[in-house]
Amino acid sequence: MRVQKHFLTYVMLFFALSLMAHVHIPAGSPDTWSVQDLAPYVGDTVEFDMPVVVNTNAGRLMVSPWRMHEPLSQGPTGSEAYMTAVHINSSCGFTLSGVNEYHRCGEKIYHMKAVVNSVYGLTFVSGEWRGNTRADLEQSLPDLGDYRLLVCGFNLENYYLTYGSMGAKNDADHQKQRAKINNALTKINADIYGFAELQLGDEAVSEVVEDLNKNLPERHYTFFHDGKTGTSQKVEFVYDANVVEAIGTPEGSDAEGIKYRKKMVGFREKATGEKFVYSINHFKSMSGGADATEGRRVNEARAVVNLYRSYHQNASIKDDDLLLMGDLNTYANTEPIEILLNSGLIDLHRAFHADSSYSYVYGSKAGYIDHALASGTMYRQITGMAAYHINSDESDSYTYDKSNDRSMFRCSDHDPILVGLRLDSTLLYNPAPQVNTAEVIQGDANVLVVVNAHNDKQKSYYAVYSISGILMERQEITSVYQEIPLPTNSGLYIVYIYADGQVFQRKVIVR
Repeated sequence: MRVQKHFLTYVMLFFALSLMAHVHIPAGSPDTWSVQDLAPYVGDTVEFDMPVVVNTNAGRLMVSPWRMHEPLSQGPTGSEAYMTAVHINSSCGFTLSGVNEYHRCGEKIYHMKAVVNSVYGLTFVSGEWRGNTRADLEQSLPDLGDYRLLVCGFNLENYYLTYGSMGAKNDADHQKQRAKINNALTKINADIYGFAELQLGDEAVSEVVEDLNKNLPERHYTFFHDGKTGTSQKVEFVYDANVVEAIGTPEGSDAEGIKYRKKMVGFREKATGEKFVYSINHFKSMSGGADATEGRRVNEARAVVNLYRSYHQNASIKDDDLLLMGDLNTYANTEPIEILLNSGLIDLHRAFHADSSYSYVYGSKAGYIDHALASGTMYRQITGMAAYHINSDESDSYTYDKSNDRSMFRCSDHDPILVGLRLDSTLLYNPAPQVNTAEVIQGDANVLVVVNAHNDKQKSYYAVYSISGILMERQEITSVYQEIPLPTNSGLYIVYIYADGQVFQRKVIVR
């Protein structure tokens, strides 16, 4: 009898544990879901229906059903998109202990099972890690389409040869910094680089160019000698003279007393004779908080617009194709960027990646202050644009001054921004496409129709995401009347149309 009782107890315990291991936690809507939804499961082992993503990797991991984004990268202050980001950031994150190996921000855990210790803390049991790993990034650069020229904008985080308050404090640290930067630039292998946070003068940039030419002997990188000296920082162009030639010398603006950090110059592609103007910038830092210095960046944005208006009238340049890049130290939905957009420039982050783009992570929130914008005529000649996430998602413990790591990862606190170009001055900038107004799709009508988004000279495409941020489908738009099939499973989905330098978004409900 006692044996039978114990046997029944074990059977019931096993059954109970089996049930707990298969309690599924749905994500629901990001507008309403929060860690408080875990309250009924405290003490249980649960499995998440949706993947969870790493947002912080310092110490214990902080994960959530969605990537936490800087609200100002999602929308203007007070807008619906801004407030949704604020809500998500404040309510959906929890710590995850029990993970011993290193993981980067942005990695996702599928089918995660965990013990719910409290609504704010879980212990990892099992799951499948996918995406955004070092191995993924080492394998290839981001997809930039069928480009002929590769341009890279990159803040090198105080690359100095004078050891002091900026950059490396001694030669040993500088040699690690040098190795990490060189590994990154060699991997990128761009035709033109625009750098920020280089020490003023020729010595620092000469060292970078020397390393590049040594690692890439088929290249012939060179730069503009400015004849300056000092411990200030500057922006600088480095380019492969085998591929492009400079048209004249860079011209700059010292607006707001920010010297040597707003420059532009013309380049001509040797193989085709096509030319464009490249502007590299580093606006005033957010010292004392963004609001304290935003007015200065507003004036810098105006100065760059005015500089281009005068510069491109140069008889040897005279080109409407402008590519503007750099660390502008402000997020997408702020006044300085609005000034640039109102001048006719197109935000390439949004044009190619909608609201998911980022180049910098601060306080667990991903956003972009490293920008790439193009004039309408220039946009037509861009095959792709992306941030190469070798830095922003890395733990700060891998910096050159805190480790002996010499890999390209965490060589800076900013991601390099890559832009693919296929220069062709015959391409025209056409009006934006029109998207139908359907918002609720039911029954057999699981199709969204897009008209006039296709163009023979410029790729357009659509992407369908689940409400939890999972990419369901992404395809090129190949017809002037494009039907987009929606998932058959019921739920709320977001459809992005990328065309003519703009992003069109539709929320659709499948029942």
